[in-house]
Amino acid sequence: MPTENTSSPTAAAEKPLVLVVDDEYGPRESIAYTLSAEFNVVTADRPSEGIKRVQERPFSVIILDVRMPEMDGIRALEAIRKIDRDVSVVMLTGYGTLQTAQQSMVYGANQYLRKPPDIAELIESVRKQAAAAAERRHQTEANRQTEQMNVALKREIEEKQPHIWQGRAAVELVHDLANPLTVMIGYATLLVQETKKAAKREGGDEGKKLLNYADVVSRAAEYCHELAENWRQTSRKTTQFTDIDLVNLTQHVKDVIFFSNAAIQISGVPHAVVRGSQFELTRVIQNVFKNGLEAGATALRVEFSQQGEQWELTISDNGAGMDADTAVLALKGGFTTKTHGTGLGLGICRHILGAHGATLTLDSAPGRGTTLRMLFPARH
Repeated sequence: MPTENTSSPTAAAEKPLVLVVDDEYGPRESIAYTLSAEFNVVTADRPSEGIKRVQERPFSVIILDVRMPEMDGIRALEAIRKIDRDVSVVMLTGYGTLQTAQQSMVYGANQYLRKPPDIAELIESVRKQAAAAAERRHQTEANRQTEQMNVALKREIEEKQPHIWQGRAAVELVHDLANPLTVMIGYATLLVQETKKAAKREGGDEGKKLLNYADVVSRAAEYCHELAENWRQTSRKTTQFTDIDLVNLTQHVKDVIFFSNAAIQISGVPHAVVRGSQFELTRVIQNVFKNGLEAGATALRVEFSQQGEQWELTISDNGAGMDADTAVLALKGGFTTKTHGTGLGLGICRHILGAHGATLTLDSAPGRGTTLRMLFPARH
């Protein structure tokens, strides 16, 4: 008969949920009793009952005996993985079934223990696997929400096709938001994990990690705020041109958006002042850096120089490069070699630079990287 410990409704709700599946009464109840102080434990005396329980609600950890008469642990594991890919599964193996337990790792088990398990090892393993399952569920939910957002955005763009400029602006906004939002999700997850650890230990090193992660999230959030503000201003057609130092702006992009990536090296004149929109020019630099790094570049050389009455900005990378036909298509926009790309990157850059009286040329070849040259009217 399946059983479940019910020490306290409030306390049980806060404990990770563990399912123990074993046809032997003694080992099954012994494991349940051992874990009951720290976990909310449900037991099942046969695989079919355990699978039914998994269908009813999500567990943090499932402890599954390898050898059972109705259905062996491997078959039960396969059935469980079809229902829940995030739950942690710990296989129990007795003498003579070690090879089978090792094989279970191929079918999705996260760990195996010898039966009967050492009490300390059992508790520590379940703790570790419960934390791992929680992290996987968090990431799965974040991915699901992101996918829903993408579907909703695509649907909205399709519904507003008569307003072509609005649809394109929305796609460009999503394109620009993708990098900082991805970074925010990743570091936010780390921040939560490190906060929990620091709260328990109150250690100095952990505190420093928290400060670093918080700083990264803060800077990425600040840039997202700038994107949203620019969207608001663009919709009102109130983009403001001011004096912009391209050297300082490029350094800002490297530090804030690419988190001081050592692959990006900036050299040349210390200042290059132009007239333009700080946000729009930031988009240009961001897109060029992003394209180079995603093309496999391990070095991005950025150089500023003065050419008569113009400032020249040259950005060279050692990435995969493009042939001549691909380079022409890339500059036109709407073309990409990336699996999930939109093809808007260089098209956005060329459009923005044109509005600033600047020009963009591209020199690239397969195997030798890409060089972009931008010429801006100098501001005196």
